[in-house]
Amino acid sequence: MVYKTAINFTMSKQNTGKLNRLERELPEGLVVDAGWLEKHGYYGSLRKKYVDQGWLEQPAHRVYRRPRGDLRWEQVVISLQTLLQCPVVVGGRTALELQGYAHFLSQNQQEVHLYGRRPPPSWLDKLPLAVRFVFHKSDRLFRNDPITRGVTSLNWNLERDKADFTDPLQIGLNIHAWGQWDWPLTLSTPERAVFELLDELPDHESFHQVDKLMEGLPSLSPRRLEKLLADCRSVKAKRLFFFFADRHAHAWLKRIDRNGIDLGKGKRMLVRGGKLDPNYEITVPEDLDAV
Repeated sequence: MVYKTAINFTMSKQNTGKLNRLERELPEGLVVDAGWLEKHGYYGSLRKKYVDQGWLEQPAHRVYRRPRGDLRWEQVVISLQTLLQCPVVVGGRTALELQGYAHFLSQNQQEVHLYGRRPPPSWLDKLPLAVRFVFHKSDRLFRNDPITRGVTSLNWNLERDKADFTDPLQIGLNIHAWGQWDWPLTLSTPERAVFELLDELPDHESFHQVDKLMEGLPSLSPRRLEKLLADCRSVKAKRLFFFFADRHAHAWLKRIDRNGIDLGKGKRMLVRGGKLDPNYEITVPEDLDAV
Protein backbone atom coordinates (compact mmCIF):
# COMPACT_ATOMS: atom_id res chain seq x y z
CA MET A 1 0.00 0.00 0.00
CA VAL A 2 2.83 2.37 0.90
CA TYR A 3 4.53 1.46 -2.40
CA LYS A 4 1.37 2.24 -4.45
CA THR A 5 0.91 5.50 -2.57
CA ALA A 6 4.49 6.48 -3.39
CA ILE A 7 3.97 5.66 -7.08
CA ASN A 8 0.73 7.66 -7.20
CA PHE A 9 2.44 10.59 -5.47
CA THR A 10 5.34 10.47 -7.95
CA MET A 11 3.00 10.30 -10.96
CA SER A 12 0.89 13.15 -9.59
CA LYS A 13 4.03 15.22 -9.05
CA GLN A 14 5.21 14.46 -12.61
CA ASN A 15 1.83 15.43 -14.09
CA THR A 16 1.79 18.63 -12.07
CA GLY A 17 5.30 19.40 -13.28
CA LYS A 18 4.25 18.79 -16.88
CA LEU A 19 1.24 21.04 -16.51
CA ASN A 20 3.41 23.79 -15.05
CA ARG A 21 5.83 23.39 -17.94
CA LEU A 22 2.98 23.56 -20.43
CA GLU A 23 1.83 26.83 -18.86
CA ARG A 24 5.33 28.21 -19.42
CA GLU A 25 5.81 26.91 -22.96
CA LEU A 26 2.31 27.49 -24.38
CA PRO A 27 1.02 31.03 -23.76
CA GLU A 28 -2.70 31.42 -23.25
CA GLY A 29 -4.61 31.84 -26.49
CA LEU A 30 -1.95 30.53 -28.89
CA VAL A 31 -2.49 27.26 -30.74
CA VAL A 32 -0.37 24.16 -31.32
CA ASP A 33 -1.05 20.83 -32.95
CA ALA A 34 -0.78 17.32 -31.58
CA GLY A 35 2.67 16.93 -33.14
CA TRP A 36 4.02 19.88 -31.16
CA LEU A 37 2.56 18.52 -27.93
CA GLU A 38 3.93 15.02 -28.54
CA LYS A 39 7.37 16.46 -29.25
CA HIS A 40 7.18 18.10 -25.82
CA GLY A 41 6.03 14.89 -24.10
CA TYR A 42 2.25 15.37 -24.03
CA TYR A 43 0.77 12.22 -25.54
CA GLY A 44 -2.83 11.27 -26.29
CA SER A 45 -4.05 10.22 -22.84
CA LEU A 46 -2.52 13.25 -21.15
CA ARG A 47 -3.93 15.61 -23.78
CA LYS A 48 -7.37 14.09 -23.27
CA LYS A 49 -7.06 14.59 -19.52
CA TYR A 50 -6.08 18.24 -19.97
CA VAL A 51 -9.05 18.79 -22.31
CA ASP A 52 -11.48 17.03 -19.95
CA GLN A 53 -10.29 19.15 -17.03
CA GLY A 54 -10.42 22.41 -19.01
CA TRP A 55 -6.68 23.10 -19.09
CA LEU A 56 -6.70 22.73 -22.88
CA GLU A 57 -9.39 23.24 -25.47
CA GLN A 58 -9.65 21.88 -29.00
CA PRO A 59 -10.71 24.43 -31.62
CA ALA A 60 -10.25 21.72 -34.29
CA HIS A 61 -9.26 18.05 -34.49
CA ARG A 62 -5.71 17.60 -33.13
CA VAL A 63 -5.36 21.34 -32.54
CA TYR A 64 -5.07 22.67 -28.97
CA ARG A 65 -4.83 25.91 -27.05
CA ARG A 66 -4.87 27.08 -23.47
CA PRO A 67 -8.21 28.86 -23.13
CA ARG A 68 -8.26 32.63 -23.33
CA GLY A 69 -11.23 34.39 -24.91
CA ASP A 70 -12.29 33.92 -28.51
CA LEU A 71 -9.77 32.60 -31.01
CA ARG A 72 -8.40 35.33 -33.32
CA TRP A 73 -6.67 34.81 -36.64
CA GLU A 74 -3.70 36.83 -35.41
CA GLN A 75 -3.15 34.29 -32.62
CA VAL A 76 -3.16 31.49 -35.19
CA VAL A 77 -0.58 33.17 -37.44
CA ILE A 78 1.65 34.15 -34.51
CA SER A 79 1.51 30.52 -33.38
CA LEU A 80 2.56 29.33 -36.85
CA GLN A 81 5.43 31.80 -37.02
CA THR A 82 6.80 31.22 -33.53
CA LEU A 83 5.80 28.05 -31.70
CA LEU A 84 5.24 25.89 -34.79
CA GLN A 85 8.09 27.45 -36.80
CA CYS A 86 6.01 27.46 -39.98
CA PRO A 87 7.63 30.10 -42.24
CA VAL A 88 4.68 32.11 -43.50
CA VAL A 89 4.15 35.86 -43.30
CA VAL A 90 1.09 38.07 -43.60
CA GLY A 91 1.23 39.87 -46.95
CA GLY A 92 -0.63 41.67 -49.70
CA ARG A 93 -3.95 43.29 -48.85
CA THR A 94 -3.84 42.06 -45.24
CA ALA A 95 -0.38 43.50 -44.54
CA LEU A 96 -1.45 46.86 -45.98
CA GLU A 97 -4.58 46.84 -43.82
CA LEU A 98 -2.59 46.15 -40.67
CA GLN A 99 -0.22 49.03 -41.43
CA GLY A 100 -3.01 51.52 -42.11
CA TYR A 101 -2.69 51.81 -45.90
CA ALA A 102 -5.74 49.93 -47.13
CA HIS A 103 -8.73 52.14 -46.30
CA PHE A 104 -9.36 52.43 -50.06
CA LEU A 105 -9.58 48.65 -50.37
CA SER A 106 -13.21 48.70 -49.33
CA GLN A 107 -13.78 45.09 -48.45
CA ASN A 108 -14.53 43.66 -45.03
CA GLN A 109 -11.64 41.55 -43.82
CA GLN A 110 -12.87 38.12 -44.84
CA GLU A 111 -9.53 36.84 -46.12
CA VAL A 112 -6.07 36.74 -44.57
CA HIS A 113 -3.31 36.49 -47.16
CA LEU A 114 -0.31 34.38 -46.18
CA TYR A 115 2.92 34.04 -48.14
CA GLY A 116 5.51 31.29 -47.83
CA ARG A 117 7.38 28.58 -49.69
CA ARG A 118 5.24 25.76 -48.34
CA PRO A 119 1.52 25.76 -47.51
CA PRO A 120 0.54 26.03 -43.85
CA PRO A 121 -1.14 23.07 -42.11
CA SER A 122 -4.50 22.02 -43.55
CA TRP A 123 -6.16 22.37 -40.13
CA LEU A 124 -6.20 26.15 -40.57
CA ASP A 125 -9.34 25.76 -42.67
CA LYS A 126 -11.05 23.84 -39.86
CA LEU A 127 -10.67 26.54 -37.21
CA PRO A 128 -13.80 28.43 -36.01
CA LEU A 129 -12.80 31.79 -37.47
CA ALA A 130 -14.74 34.43 -39.41
CA VAL A 131 -11.91 34.75 -41.95
CA ARG A 132 -10.49 32.47 -44.62
CA PHE A 133 -6.74 31.99 -45.04
CA VAL A 134 -5.45 32.41 -48.61
CA PHE A 135 -1.98 31.00 -49.25
CA HIS A 136 0.42 32.28 -51.93
CA LYS A 137 3.80 30.83 -52.90
CA SER A 138 6.22 33.62 -52.12
CA ASP A 139 9.13 32.37 -54.23
CA ARG A 140 6.91 32.53 -57.32
CA LEU A 141 6.93 36.33 -56.97
CA PHE A 142 10.44 36.98 -55.62
CA ARG A 143 13.67 35.17 -56.54
CA ASN A 144 15.54 35.57 -53.26
CA ASP A 145 12.67 34.97 -50.92
CA PRO A 146 13.63 35.86 -47.33
CA ILE A 147 10.64 34.49 -45.47
CA THR A 148 12.38 31.53 -43.86
CA ARG A 149 14.85 33.97 -42.30
CA GLY A 150 12.20 36.47 -41.30
CA VAL A 151 9.95 34.48 -38.98
CA THR A 152 10.52 35.35 -35.33
CA SER A 153 10.10 33.66 -31.97
CA LEU A 154 8.09 34.74 -28.96
CA ASN A 155 11.40 35.85 -27.44
CA TRP A 156 11.68 38.54 -30.12
CA ASN A 157 12.57 41.86 -28.54
CA LEU A 158 10.66 44.52 -30.45
CA GLU A 159 12.82 47.37 -29.20
CA ARG A 160 16.21 45.69 -29.59
CA ASP A 161 15.68 43.73 -32.80
CA LYS A 162 13.34 45.83 -34.90
CA ALA A 163 16.13 47.73 -36.69
CA ASP A 164 16.88 44.84 -39.04
CA PHE A 165 13.31 44.94 -40.30
CA THR A 166 12.99 48.69 -40.78
CA ASP A 167 16.29 49.25 -42.63
CA PRO A 168 15.44 49.94 -46.31
CA LEU A 169 18.15 47.55 -47.51
CA GLN A 170 16.88 44.64 -45.48
CA ILE A 171 14.54 41.87 -46.48
CA GLY A 172 11.13 43.46 -46.91
CA LEU A 173 9.54 42.09 -43.75
CA ASN A 174 8.28 43.95 -40.70
CA ILE A 175 7.26 43.12 -37.14
CA HIS A 176 3.85 44.22 -35.91
CA ALA A 177 3.29 44.12 -32.15
CA TRP A 178 -0.07 42.51 -31.52
CA GLY A 179 -2.19 41.92 -28.44
CA GLN A 180 -1.80 42.50 -24.73
CA TRP A 181 1.71 41.04 -24.64
CA ASP A 182 2.98 42.63 -27.87
CA TRP A 183 3.44 39.29 -29.57
CA PRO A 184 5.46 39.61 -32.81
CA LEU A 185 3.38 39.21 -35.96
CA THR A 186 5.66 39.03 -39.03
CA LEU A 187 4.29 40.72 -42.14
CA SER A 188 5.40 42.26 -45.41
CA THR A 189 6.53 45.87 -45.41
CA PRO A 190 4.22 48.22 -47.34
CA GLU A 191 6.65 48.14 -50.27
CA ARG A 192 6.65 44.37 -50.54
CA ALA A 193 2.89 44.16 -49.90
CA VAL A 194 2.26 46.50 -52.86
CA PHE A 195 3.90 44.02 -55.24
CA GLU A 196 1.96 41.16 -53.67
CA LEU A 197 -1.25 43.13 -54.18
CA LEU A 198 -0.40 44.10 -57.78
CA ASP A 199 0.23 40.44 -58.56
CA GLU A 200 -3.44 39.79 -57.74
CA LEU A 201 -4.67 42.10 -60.54
CA PRO A 202 -6.95 41.75 -62.40
CA ASP A 203 -8.57 38.53 -61.20
CA HIS A 204 -8.65 39.08 -57.44
CA GLU A 205 -8.28 42.84 -56.96
CA SER A 206 -9.89 45.95 -58.44
CA PHE A 207 -7.90 48.33 -60.65
CA HIS A 208 -9.83 51.29 -59.25
CA GLN A 209 -9.21 50.40 -55.61
CA VAL A 210 -5.52 49.69 -56.22
CA ASP A 211 -5.26 53.03 -58.04
CA LYS A 212 -6.64 54.84 -54.97
CA LEU A 213 -4.29 52.89 -52.74
CA MET A 214 -1.24 53.81 -54.84
CA GLU A 215 -2.30 57.44 -54.77
CA GLY A 216 -2.08 57.35 -50.98
CA LEU A 217 1.49 55.99 -50.78
CA PRO A 218 3.77 59.07 -50.91
CA SER A 219 6.20 57.86 -48.25
CA LEU A 220 7.48 54.52 -49.53
CA SER A 221 11.20 53.81 -49.42
CA PRO A 222 12.80 54.09 -52.92
CA ARG A 223 15.76 51.96 -51.82
CA ARG A 224 13.51 49.16 -50.65
CA LEU A 225 11.36 49.46 -53.79
CA GLU A 226 14.43 49.31 -55.99
CA LYS A 227 15.62 46.15 -54.30
CA LEU A 228 12.19 44.52 -54.67
CA LEU A 229 11.94 45.52 -58.34
CA ALA A 230 15.29 43.91 -59.07
CA ASP A 231 14.23 40.74 -57.27
CA CYS A 232 10.65 40.48 -58.56
CA ARG A 233 9.92 37.69 -61.06
CA SER A 234 6.56 39.08 -62.23
CA VAL A 235 6.76 41.30 -65.32
CA LYS A 236 3.07 42.09 -64.84
CA ALA A 237 3.55 43.33 -61.27
CA LYS A 238 6.57 45.48 -62.23
CA ARG A 239 4.81 47.08 -65.19
CA LEU A 240 1.73 47.78 -63.09
CA PHE A 241 3.89 49.28 -60.37
CA PHE A 242 5.46 51.80 -62.77
CA PHE A 243 2.11 52.48 -64.44
CA PHE A 244 0.47 53.48 -61.14
CA ALA A 245 3.58 55.26 -59.86
CA ASP A 246 3.71 57.39 -63.02
CA ARG A 247 0.02 58.24 -62.69
CA HIS A 248 0.51 59.66 -59.20
CA ALA A 249 4.02 61.11 -59.69
CA HIS A 250 5.29 60.26 -56.22
CA ALA A 251 8.60 61.86 -55.26
CA TRP A 252 10.20 58.49 -54.52
CA LEU A 253 9.81 57.44 -58.16
CA LYS A 254 12.57 59.84 -59.25
CA ARG A 255 14.99 58.14 -56.87
CA ILE A 256 14.55 54.65 -58.31
CA ASP A 257 17.27 53.52 -60.70
CA ARG A 258 15.46 51.65 -63.47
CA ASN A 259 18.65 50.27 -65.00
CA GLY A 260 18.73 46.52 -64.72
CA ILE A 261 15.00 46.18 -64.00
CA ASP A 262 13.60 43.66 -66.47
CA LEU A 263 10.14 44.67 -67.73
CA GLY A 264 10.02 41.97 -70.39
CA LYS A 265 8.94 42.42 -73.99
CA GLY A 266 5.63 42.51 -75.84
CA LYS A 267 2.11 43.49 -74.91
CA ARG A 268 0.24 42.13 -71.89
CA MET A 269 -3.55 42.06 -72.07
CA LEU A 270 -4.74 42.42 -68.48
CA VAL A 271 -8.24 43.72 -69.21
CA ARG A 272 -10.23 42.44 -72.17
CA GLY A 273 -11.50 45.40 -74.15
CA GLY A 274 -9.41 47.87 -72.14
CA LYS A 275 -7.10 50.60 -73.38
CA LEU A 276 -3.41 49.99 -74.07
CA ASP A 277 -0.93 52.00 -72.07
CA PRO A 278 1.83 52.77 -74.59
CA ASN A 279 4.61 53.15 -72.02
CA TYR A 280 4.27 49.74 -70.40
CA GLU A 281 2.24 47.91 -73.07
CA ILE A 282 -0.46 46.71 -70.70
CA THR A 283 -4.20 47.02 -71.12
CA VAL A 284 -6.01 48.84 -68.31
CA PRO A 285 -9.71 49.69 -67.81
CA GLU A 286 -11.08 52.40 -70.10
CA ASP A 287 -12.82 54.07 -67.16
CA LEU A 288 -9.83 54.09 -64.79
CA ASP A 289 -10.10 57.87 -64.41
CA ALA A 290 -13.84 57.79 -63.77
CA VAL A 291 -15.02 59.08 -60.38
